[in-house]
Amino acid sequence: MTGRVLFSSQCAFPFFPAFRTVSSSASRLTKSVRFRHSLASFSNCNSHVHSGEDKTTQKDPFVITTPLYYVNAPPHMGSAYTTIAADAIARFQRLLGKKVIFITGTDEHGEKIATAAAAHGCSPSEHCDAVSESYRLLWKDLDVAYDKFIRTTDPIHERIVREFYEKVLSRGDIYRADYEGLYCVNCEEYKDEKELLENNCCPVHLKPCVLRKEDNYFFALSKYHKSLEEVFSQNPNFIQPSFRSNEVQGWINSGLRDFSISRASVEWGIPVPNDKKQTVYVWFDALLGYISALLDGKQEPTLENAISLGWPASLHLIGKDILRFHAVYWPAMLMSAGLNLPKMVFGHGFLTKDGMKMGKSLGNTLEPKDLVNRFGSDAVRYFFLREVEFGNDGDYSEERFINTVNGHLANTIGNLLNRTLGLMKKNCNSTVAVDSAIAAEANVFKETVGELVEKARAHYENLSLSSACECILEIANAGNLYMDKHSPWSLFKKGGASSESAAKDLVIILEAVRIISVALSPVAPQLCLRIHSQLGYSEDTFEALTWEDTRWGGLKAGQIMAQPKPVFERIELKHDGEDESGSIGKVEKEKKKIERQMVAET
Repeated sequence: MTGRVLFSSQCAFPFFPAFRTVSSSASRLTKSVRFRHSLASFSNCNSHVHSGEDKTTQKDPFVITTPLYYVNAPPHMGSAYTTIAADAIARFQRLLGKKVIFITGTDEHGEKIATAAAAHGCSPSEHCDAVSESYRLLWKDLDVAYDKFIRTTDPIHERIVREFYEKVLSRGDIYRADYEGLYCVNCEEYKDEKELLENNCCPVHLKPCVLRKEDNYFFALSKYHKSLEEVFSQNPNFIQPSFRSNEVQGWINSGLRDFSISRASVEWGIPVPNDKKQTVYVWFDALLGYISALLDGKQEPTLENAISLGWPASLHLIGKDILRFHAVYWPAMLMSAGLNLPKMVFGHGFLTKDGMKMGKSLGNTLEPKDLVNRFGSDAVRYFFLREVEFGNDGDYSEERFINTVNGHLANTIGNLLNRTLGLMKKNCNSTVAVDSAIAAEANVFKETVGELVEKARAHYENLSLSSACECILEIANAGNLYMDKHSPWSLFKKGGASSESAAKDLVIILEAVRIISVALSPVAPQLCLRIHSQLGYSEDTFEALTWEDTRWGGLKAGQIMAQPKPVFERIELKHDGEDESGSIGKVEKEKKKIERQMVAET
């Protein structure tokens, strides 16, 4: 049965808006679509502003958010993927010199939370504390440098939710009515019958929805149909990638129905301000976390104060499964309250494992903490940001993981640094012989590096994280080719002018590696810190880097290099019965190739 209003006793305005059915989600697109829109245009894509003209300026902070993750269960690889992507974007924006506010956190109210707590024999509060802490610990393990971590059980957040609710209520956009419909407990959402699979199963969780009838409060979403159409007409880049925007516009064009924003049967939540017998719907609560997180405890916790500290957000980064909440519900809620809309909502794809959807029933879940413990944060961050085209679905396999991180981080970047430092130690006392700017005068290699750096910057700005990684890897590939072509080990043996030329060649290669350590730092911060340290710089120097440091000329004569030491250890796993035809065999062959190369250069 399609959800419907049965009866209204306390209507906030004297008419019911038309209840129109929301169409099922547009069919999934499988064609790879690359997102090309630059973050530089974010300042021009502030959507509908209900309270008047947009007053954002270049001095405003870059505010990036992940979803507030639901704490019914510990963090999974999907939430880790979103967060490391957000962290890479935030780190890049910091390199550009922008004030960044990176917001993440946990969504802690709702029926599922109470059920999960009961299953573990603890109170909802104790359950939330434990799971929320597990997110903090994982983000630390993954080198996620967030600025704000908001919990929706924070009293400050609850005050913002109550004030926001009162604003929307005063606009006549909240009313009370009886509602009957098919409810997905896992989604915490009433579903339209047309969206459901056979036996009324939720298309997301593949479990039957239950028929419920409740006396709830509703938000007049249908009232904002035309306003939402204007948002997409005036700001075509508001939802990205573009194919997700098409999906959202399809929902809107098919008609919007009002949605329930309270629950009479759920005790674990924020009480509705004008009816303590009901609690605020989990999404109407959690979305406000993006605003309440801006408060720092120094001001009175009011909407006005929170907004003044950084709203609107520059970028909401989410998984595609929660696109409707962020692209339809949230903008309409903000318009009702007279607040600016976020400048962009980006919905990325899902992760699979070995080409299959992950699930506990299939026994193929991918635990992010296990991956970090086995391979380290740099490997995990690099693989998912390099090998998954941002915005599309992506797949993990252990063989591909090992081959990628070994090939790119150990064999290409790490080996280039190690072999060059080895030659410098033997022939130059580990000391830079001449300024890198002088060493590369009239050298085409310098121009190649400069062009790749500019391409990498453009890709970062476009949120094309995989392409940014590819450009930076190309710098290392070019460095290895330069080394092989010029053979400085042979020139050193000749002495005289040849030896001086070889010393310059080493400086040129190390300058390229220095630039890599800056440009790749948003993706693999610990690896790049180790590279920077090997080049004779302190951790404080690394922390103070900006994108300007990708310009050629950083290495100066007299700089002393550290002793050569691999900055990324190759992953070497041995499985029972595996022979040289397996991925580990490929690793061993590559290792022997590099060892022969090092011997030839001594």
